[in-house]
Amino acid sequence: MIDAELAARICDLDRVRRTWADCRAGRYEVGVQPGHPLGFYSHAYAGEVALCRVLADPTGELAALRAETAAYPPALGEALRGGGWEAGFLVDNAAKAASAGDSGYVAGCLFRAVGVLVQALHGRAGRWLVNEKGMIASAGRLPGAPPDFTSRAQALLGSVGRTPEELAATVDAARRLVADVLG
Repeated sequence: MIDAELAARICDLDRVRRTWADCRAGRYEVGVQPGHPLGFYSHAYAGEVALCRVLADPTGELAALRAETAAYPPALGEALRGGGWEAGFLVDNAAKAASAGDSGYVAGCLFRAVGVLVQALHGRAGRWLVNEKGMIASAGRLPGAPPDFTSRAQALLGSVGRTPEELAATVDAARRLVADVLG
């Protein structure tokens, strides 16, 4: 059993409540955090509560918040879909770097572009995504995802290329994936 002081340090419920209010209003933030190469999406706090298994909750606050967050907020889904524009922008930036043979920059842009698409797909489906681990496969299983999303996204990131020609071909494939996801 966890005592109340330890529980407060593990999970700052005030922060989760603020984030939950933002989610319902269609607001989210993305911050840099070690271990999160895509960035830490603020709505992960609410998603973690929604998906958690409560082990100790002497005041009942966590269970109440978990019940609230069980329903994915439509405004958050709309905001994440609206944020999908960034994927196309990133692919455009990758195209410029591809002509210079800058595989590192292309790889970074494409990873982020795929991550933005994954967030948009989860938002469209009204499903929580709490981190990058397994995000591509998770998105590929969602209703509304292109049937070959997982294999296409994995192919993009698994072999970006080295030469300007190889990089350009990968960027073209990324552009098609963005169009198929965002329409």
